Amino acid sequence: MPTETTYPTTSSPQLPPDRFSADEIEQFHRMGFIIVPGMGEASTRETMLAVTRAHLEQPIEPVELEADVHYPGAPESRAVAGGRTVRRLLMAHARHPMFTQWICSTGVAGRLSQLLAAPVVMPLTHHNCIMTKQPQYSSHTHWHQDIRFWSFEQPNLVSMWLALGDETPENGCLSVIPGTHVMQFAPDRFDAGCFLDPAQPQNQELIDQRVNVELAPGDVLFFHSRLFHAAGNNTTGEAKFSVVFTFRQAENHPLPGTRSAALAELLLPVT
Repeated sequence: MPTETTYPTTSSPQLPPDRFSADEIEQFHRMGFIIVPGMGEASTRETMLAVTRAHLEQPIEPVELEADVHYPGAPESRAVAGGRTVRRLLMAHARHPMFTQWICSTGVAGRLSQLLAAPVVMPLTHHNCIMTKQPQYSSHTHWHQDIRFWSFEQPNLVSMWLALGDETPENGCLSVIPGTHVMQFAPDRFDAGCFLDPAQPQNQELIDQRVNVELAPGDVLFFHSRLFHAAGNNTTGEAKFSVVFTFRQAENHPLPGTRSAALAELLLPVT
């Protein structure tokens, strides 16, 4: 069983509202993640939630369905019960101006520039979505590093996860394994799907160190692209929604000819 672990948050009232302290930056580089409580204001979340619900009702493309990913717990195909359950609303930045406005705000862009060094670029190919965990038909995501599915000159990107509602183990919150972003893993530690193979004792020892990232509405999780993370399914009766974007340092280019280089990118303002 995992042990109780205290994970880093920014909670000191003396801190500037739009910057990390030196200690927090050190925590991020050591642990691979940090949480900023209440970073997403209520008015921002309300707009994002309204857009999310409206675009799910249609639904408005592009979307990714649970049945498309074939993860544990997902419907077997689009033709069976729950087969049209949306897993992600893709291209979130284009769904309403609020998403891009929030990304470019001083609190977001300023913190990202501390973790990555300005200027900061947001790839539109990766994440850039509203993650949904629907009751009954949501899936379980195994342990993985996002960078194993991406192609950049350096494996150092940062993702930002905004909770639009409460995130708990019961509704499928993220879990992370602290410090794994600085570890090296041989290819045989992974299964055919590029997930950490839990059958290997050394992998299970790592998994036992996991912590659940429980978030309140408006909390933001920053995490490294090499940090191992996973998520359970939603066992409650209410849907869970999260907004997720990924960022890179301007000098860390996507590799030509790969999916990472397939779309244009957004250059964040220097704050």
